Amino acid sequence: MARLKIGIIFGGCSEEHHVSVKSAREVARNLDLEKYEPFYVGITESGAWKLCEGPGPNWEKSGRRTVVLSPDRSVHGLLVLEQGRYGTIRLDVVLPVLHGRLGEDGAMQGLLELAGVPYVGCDVQSSALCMDKSLAYTVARSAGIATPNFRTVTADVKAEDVDLDGLSYPVFVKPARSGSSFGVSKASRKEELPGAVATARQYDAKVLIEEAVVGAEVGCAVLGDDPDLIVGEVDHIALSHGFFRIHQEDEPESGSENSTAIVPADIPAESRTLVRNTAKAVYRALGCGGLARVDMFLKGDGTVVLNEVNTFPGMTSYSRYPRMMAAAGLPISEVIDRAVSSALAGKSR
Repeated sequence: MARLKIGIIFGGCSEEHHVSVKSAREVARNLDLEKYEPFYVGITESGAWKLCEGPGPNWEKSGRRTVVLSPDRSVHGLLVLEQGRYGTIRLDVVLPVLHGRLGEDGAMQGLLELAGVPYVGCDVQSSALCMDKSLAYTVARSAGIATPNFRTVTADVKAEDVDLDGLSYPVFVKPARSGSSFGVSKASRKEELPGAVATARQYDAKVLIEEAVVGAEVGCAVLGDDPDLIVGEVDHIALSHGFFRIHQEDEPESGSENSTAIVPADIPAESRTLVRNTAKAVYRALGCGGLARVDMFLKGDGTVVLNEVNTFPGMTSYSRYPRMMAAAGLPISEVIDRAVSSALAGKSR
C-alpha cells in the first residue's frame, strides 16, 4: 500500500515560531513512516518557505529549496523552485503544525482551501473565531457557556484613557489574537492598566481586558468530529505564583518555574465530567473540527468558565494536549492517525 504524502508545515511568522518548531519535532518523532511519506516545509520568521529534511536544529540552513503551496488545484500541493524551474510535489494531506498568527487564525487554512488540499484541524471560520478571544467569548455566551466578564479596547483608544467600564480589579490584559501568554499582564490597580495595555499592543492592536476568575485552571483535549468526539483526561495547572507561561520560559523541557500540570486533574469525579462536557459544548459551539484544546476555570462553587480555545495546540514534549490524550490511552502517533483520517474523510470541513 502506497504511503500517504503528507506535508508538515511548521515555523511561521508569529511570536510562537519557536514553539511551532518544537511541536513539529515531536510530530516527526512520532510519525509512522510506514504509513506516511513526509515533506517538511519550514516557514522562517521572516516568512520564507523552505523545503527541508525536517524540523531539526539547523533546518533553516538545510532548507535550500524555495517552496510554495500552489493555489492551482490541479497541482494539489507544492511548487518547488530548483535551478530556475518549478517542479511539483503532489500532497495527499497537510498537517499545519503552526501556532498563533498566520498559522492558527484561519490564514493558512484559507490558503489550503484555495489549493484544494485536505488539512488537519479546524476550518477557516472556526480557526479565526477561536483566535479572537472576544469573538469566541461572544459566541460561547450565546450558547449558554460561561465566560469571564470582559471588554475590548480598539487601536484608536490611548492606553492612558482606557476605562474598565464596570469591570473589577484585578484584571488580565491580553492581546485579543495571540497565544502562549505572550503580551499578557495582570493589573491589580488603575495605575498598572496603561502599561498592561501597552504590553498587549506589542502583539495585537486589539486588546482584551477580562476580570480575573478565581478558580483552578483546567483543560481538556478534544479530538475528532461530531458525533464521534474523543476527549482526553482533564488536566489541572497548579500555580505557585503568577500565571501559566511555560512556552516563554528558558528551559521548559526541564519543567516550569511556577507551574505543574497534573494529569488526571486532582478534582472530584463530577467536576471532571462537567469539564469534559463543557469542553465538548465549546468545541461544538465554536465550530471546531479535527482537534483543539479547551482551557477553562473550575470555580469553587463547581461551575466552569471558558478561558480560551487552541485550534492547533502545542505538541511539544511538555505540552498539555499530548499528555491529556496519552493519559486517556491515545499516544501522539494515534492522535496523528485519527486527525489525518478525519481530514481525508472531509469531516472537518
